[in-house]
Amino acid sequence: MKFRVTIAVLLLILASTLLLGQNRSDTPVYNTLLFKITNPNSSKTSYLFGTHHAFGKRFFDSLTVANKALSSCEILIKENLNVPGHLAQDIINDRATRTKWDKYLTKDNLNFIKNLFSTSPTDYNKMTPTEMYAFLNRHYKQQVCLNKAVKDTSQSLDNYIGAKAQQLNMELIGLETTQEQIILINKDVEGMPRKVHKRRLSNIIEKIESKNTADCVETNWYLKMEIDYQLKQPCTNTLILTNRNEKWMKTILQWIEKNNCFIAVGLSHLMYECGLISALQNLGYGIEPINTIQN
Repeated sequence: MKFRVTIAVLLLILASTLLLGQNRSDTPVYNTLLFKITNPNSSKTSYLFGTHHAFGKRFFDSLTVANKALSSCEILIKENLNVPGHLAQDIINDRATRTKWDKYLTKDNLNFIKNLFSTSPTDYNKMTPTEMYAFLNRHYKQQVCLNKAVKDTSQSLDNYIGAKAQQLNMELIGLETTQEQIILINKDVEGMPRKVHKRRLSNIIEKIESKNTADCVETNWYLKMEIDYQLKQPCTNTLILTNRNEKWMKTILQWIEKNNCFIAVGLSHLMYECGLISALQNLGYGIEPINTIQN
């Protein structure tokens, strides 16, 4: 399985957060990923779109309404921008520290990683076990759950939306840097015992090699857009969700007051009491779900 592995952004793994309590709360289930944002004191209209990092071009191109919403805006706000020289692979390759993978991987698993990264510009020896798990988790969802072709190098959903925005001559705003995201990925599981790293790396590699679809529930309900946003449920991850959402809101408010903005961030950031939907509603903004399912 030799192909070019590029790491534009190491996604934040929120699978457990996304799956907790689906369809168990007393809030309505919205069959959409897109919400219109309006302010009674402004004529501007913005949109909030929940992304999933494993999806890409084919999925977004199928959402006619979301594409129209994007083209109606002049500014795209996304989690981060891909700045040459400051991509995840640049940050990783610049490190002096190398991981002793024989302490985390069996011989067979290490050979799998060597083969996977054989043509990659990223030096996997300088990745942390947490970053490797994040990469493999997304790889599993793309290659196994979504059956993405091995040689398919198309962009992630977030990056594809960014590319479309550039084609539309929209201004792009990043809510945080790639460096900040990588720090968060590692800090979120700081102190995790080596044996736990080893076990979960072994498990995800086994699922990739066996093409085990048992853990594809998350991608399935995202694709169907049967999403319970659990707006009355508290957030359970302060570092990854609550703190970031609060920080992002400061930037988002600056731009939506005077501009038509398309905000594309991971779906988890729309959910729960600490999510962007609730935060905007609490400030008096109108939030209207827009049907994105094609009839």
